[in-house]
Amino acid sequence: MQHDSKSPQLTGLVVAIAIVFLWLGSLGCAFSLDVSKLLPLGIVPVILGRTFIQTGLFIVAHDAIHGSVLPGNRRVNYWFGQFALALYALLPYQKLADHHWQHHLQPARHGDPDFHDGVRDSLGAWYVMFMQEYLDFRQKVVLFFGMKVIFFSLYLGFHVPIPNLFLFWVLPIVLSSMQLFFFGTYLPHRAADKAVAPSPHLKSHNAVSSNYPIVLSFLTCYHFGYHWEHHEYPSLPWYRLPSVRQGCKSLPLDRQSLDHY
Repeated sequence: MQHDSKSPQLTGLVVAIAIVFLWLGSLGCAFSLDVSKLLPLGIVPVILGRTFIQTGLFIVAHDAIHGSVLPGNRRVNYWFGQFALALYALLPYQKLADHHWQHHLQPARHGDPDFHDGVRDSLGAWYVMFMQEYLDFRQKVVLFFGMKVIFFSLYLGFHVPIPNLFLFWVLPIVLSSMQLFFFGTYLPHRAADKAVAPSPHLKSHNAVSSNYPIVLSFLTCYHFGYHWEHHEYPSLPWYRLPSVRQGCKSLPLDRQSLDHY
């Protein structure tokens, strides 16, 4: 039985809108920077900040897949998720949603599109296989030509400098994919055969959670490191996972003691 409590009706929508506006605003500010006048130590924080916000777009789409952007409204979740993924990297929402639900059905087992094949289980090889699963030939064509059109439209139509485009738009997309893979797939599922449920009454989901404090958990990947909790209660939005994690760390407990979250 899955956790079925919902956050207040509009909270998820407000959080999602805030992330989208933060992404748009930060992109505009980053495009206006004079890179030639910034020291490397000034450029790196901007890249990291843009990467973090870029990851936030994917988290919005992820919450949309689980229906927690606007609980009970499938259409709003769909369109918000599609919009967030289009901004993220022109990704198709339905394909990602289908893959993600398959991941939840068979986490870290044969049939899980996010899991390695038993051979390519090193960090680098697994990441390449992970990306290939989502970027088939059709999507690669869409991504290549779509990004090219956007890139040159911004450069020729809005006079955004090429270094700014690469540093603050293209590079954060790549770094964000690595961040999501490392903290949301590799670390939680790499030791799937050794995963143990936090209580005899609960399933392991072939996933483990990080022990990062809340602030670090947020900065690493919007609490995606609290991964067992996400698999146990997939309807919970990312910002409510810490409350469940705190309950799990105060074991022994059973399912009833988690139901108040």
